[in-house]
Amino acid sequence: MSHANSDPFRLGFLAAIEDVERGFVGGLLVTNRFGRPLEFQCTAPVKPNRAQQILYGPTLRPFVLSELIGRTLLDKIGVKPQLVLIESNEILDLRQHVPMPVAFLTKAEASDESAIRCGQLALGMHSEYPSDRAEIERYAKLIPAEATLSEPFERVREALEETLRLGTARSA
Repeated sequence: MSHANSDPFRLGFLAAIEDVERGFVGGLLVTNRFGRPLEFQCTAPVKPNRAQQILYGPTLRPFVLSELIGRTLLDKIGVKPQLVLIESNEILDLRQHVPMPVAFLTKAEASDESAIRCGQLALGMHSEYPSDRAEIERYAKLIPAEATLSEPFERVREALEETLRLGTARSA
């Protein structure tokens, strides 16, 4: 039991949801290799104004998700992950702003040599950081083969939805 608490490997699960009224809210769950939570942080809603929507155009979502939400969460969190996992490629540019590798979940075919097998899924990485591959592969070997890496993202989304629900209840 104490092994899970003293495990030095930390994995971050970063997700964001969009609320039509309030904008984007993001959450970062840091766990040990077995999925036990070590720390969770979330952002206040980030709602781009109309001028930002016009000026940023199609780059607005990646900017908000990567730079405003992702980087803020990684700066704020006390228990730093060694590897950050994301579900959306829209957050992949986060890698340009943080020192640790960022990998996305993919349902790559077994024949896809660019994918890195991890748990029951595969991981992809930012093409501009090929040196991350060896580090991601090393971390992937520390994750149990039976791990379902999509499950912690469900926990993050549920926590974010609960946070938004509580925020709505307080303002009503």
